[in-house]
Amino acid sequence: MAKRSRKKQRAPEVSAPVVQSGAGIAFPRIPGTMTLLHAALIIIAGLVIYWPAVHGDWLWDDYQLISLSPLVHDPNGLWKIWFEPGNLLDYFPLKVTVEWLEWQLWGNDTFGYHLVTLILHLVGSLLVWRLLNKFQLRYAWLGGLLFAVHPAMVESVAWISELKNTLSLPFFLLSVGAFIDYDERGNRRDFFLSIGLFLAAMLCKPSMVMFPFVILLYAWWKRGTVGLRDLKTSAPFFAVSLALGLITVWFLNHHVIGHQSIDLGSPLARFVLMGLSLAFYFSKFFLPIGLAPTYPRWEVDPSSPVQYLPWVVMIGMFVWFWWKRNGWGRHALLGVGFFLLNLAPFTGFTKGSYMQFTWVMDHFLYMPMIGLIGLVIAALGHLEEIGPRAARPCVIGIVAIVLVLCVWGSRDYASKYTDQITVSNYALQLNPRAIPAYQSLGYTYLNSGRVEEAMEQFQQVLRIDPEYSSAHHNLGIALMQKDRIPEAIEHFDRALKVDPDNPTTQANLAIALSKQGHASEAIEHYQVALRLNPNDASIHYNLALTLNGLGRSPEAVREFQEAIRLDPNNAAARHYLGNAFLQADRIPEATEQFEQALRINPDQSEICNNLGSIYGRQGRIADAIAQFQQAVKLNPSYGPAHTNLAYALVQAGRTAEAVAEYQQALRLDPTDARARSELIRLQALPPGK
Repeated sequence: MAKRSRKKQRAPEVSAPVVQSGAGIAFPRIPGTMTLLHAALIIIAGLVIYWPAVHGDWLWDDYQLISLSPLVHDPNGLWKIWFEPGNLLDYFPLKVTVEWLEWQLWGNDTFGYHLVTLILHLVGSLLVWRLLNKFQLRYAWLGGLLFAVHPAMVESVAWISELKNTLSLPFFLLSVGAFIDYDERGNRRDFFLSIGLFLAAMLCKPSMVMFPFVILLYAWWKRGTVGLRDLKTSAPFFAVSLALGLITVWFLNHHVIGHQSIDLGSPLARFVLMGLSLAFYFSKFFLPIGLAPTYPRWEVDPSSPVQYLPWVVMIGMFVWFWWKRNGWGRHALLGVGFFLLNLAPFTGFTKGSYMQFTWVMDHFLYMPMIGLIGLVIAALGHLEEIGPRAARPCVIGIVAIVLVLCVWGSRDYASKYTDQITVSNYALQLNPRAIPAYQSLGYTYLNSGRVEEAMEQFQQVLRIDPEYSSAHHNLGIALMQKDRIPEAIEHFDRALKVDPDNPTTQANLAIALSKQGHASEAIEHYQVALRLNPNDASIHYNLALTLNGLGRSPEAVREFQEAIRLDPNNAAARHYLGNAFLQADRIPEATEQFEQALRINPDQSEICNNLGSIYGRQGRIADAIAQFQQAVKLNPSYGPAHTNLAYALVQAGRTAEAVAEYQQALRLDPTDARARSELIRLQALPPGK
């Protein structure tokens, strides 16, 4: 039997169809018309699905990573993002750079962030179409549409922090396309372009690390073997993966992210977990129902033969594909191989912080599922070739129904991502033990002043897992707000027994101890927190306050300065530092800090008052009066500002106005001896003086 050629066959050229007009004149169909219609369909479908979520609020860890992030808010943050990696939870500087730029543009208005993410998703969908078209798939555009509307995509698009998915994908797909062009044409420009785009993708999301293996899989698919040339070609990609992969490992081992340890069990347990996770992801691609923001974490039992079933099925599937490798099996191995390779980092072999509460999350499917989409589209094209023409309307109808159901399901799911309370309650409907949902509800209630409701959410977490350190920590914060300091200290202590290397808990325990009058013990915990995370400006600031309260001014000044270095927009730190300089009679430095603080926060009456006092000491009476007037405008009940304004008005010869200000100061504070004595003195003056 003659050996079947592995060479990819080019589809035969087909002339453009002819459409008859009513007058009987033939008009050739414009080749670009259907392309534009298909592109419009993808874009419109995406807008229909995600428009509810575009108006959504911050969700889950959006607060920590964007809306409350000193790094994203820092005007000089770009340098830190790229060259001070200790400021990041992981090294994805390109993604954080985009978030930094977005913050400069829209601040706390989430509409802009959601719109950017949606646009990137639509661009990614069009690029999926482009990539599948390079494999000459007849319905490549349908692949782009399926990617745009698949319900498993919702989490990545509707959750702002998952920008790393939507931003990295276009770079990744363009890199794959450039590599295919290089492999077919040999143009080195395409090769270097592919490397550059892959590097950009890795700087958005380090889990793109499996791309070099995809290159080798593609080489085998195309040529039936992996030769020395393929290994040499893939070497630079492996170098990029290795370098950024090592940085990621360093972050995992050295950077504190504040969660308790995760035990994945023995290697055999991890093997079982990988099989179960892969089975879950396969099922959610082909049957995307019951999608949830957080899934129950199932029990992994290596002693149970049933839990090895996914591996038995997958091994059998690969044996079948390999047996058919000279035909359709080769394409199946490419599609499924792409899926499995890119999903491998999220199947449980390595640890992730999300594994405290779940083994799987929808957004891990975002890029890997392109391999399965390619197989589905290839299968549709093959069915059309071999099937009877009479069955074509039936196939078209089924595909249309599936796509409509995807659009409907995705839009309904996206509508759950409008605010944290809605998405958390939805998560709890599907998974009553969803710890992140309780935590996020508690955090939301705490920020809105609903402290009792927040405490109930954190207590619910502790009923599920009594040793969950974050719940103890958050409950401690809520108890501090209720002024139940001893109970707060107890919960901070319990959190630290589970997670002693959490700098935030150490710092909050220090705050509670300070409130109890245990300043020396508080300082010890602040110092531990700074050893764990020396780049947290808030810890330096709170330590400075404690030191200042103990009269240890030189140390307090150093900590205030460090807080300002890390967070130049910390107006409170600048204000306190200005006061410390003022007490030390360092007038120019005090003036600079007060002026900077006022530029950052112009609505603080106390800063205006202090700056006015500085100007008065420098003989700048008009400037002093302006600051005191601004202080009383911002806070009409601020007695000291009225007194200081009156004194400055006297110096300016405006006695009548000064009398009125002294009288107002005494109405606010009848015990103000300075205002009383000065008022008596002024009233005793002869008229006109």
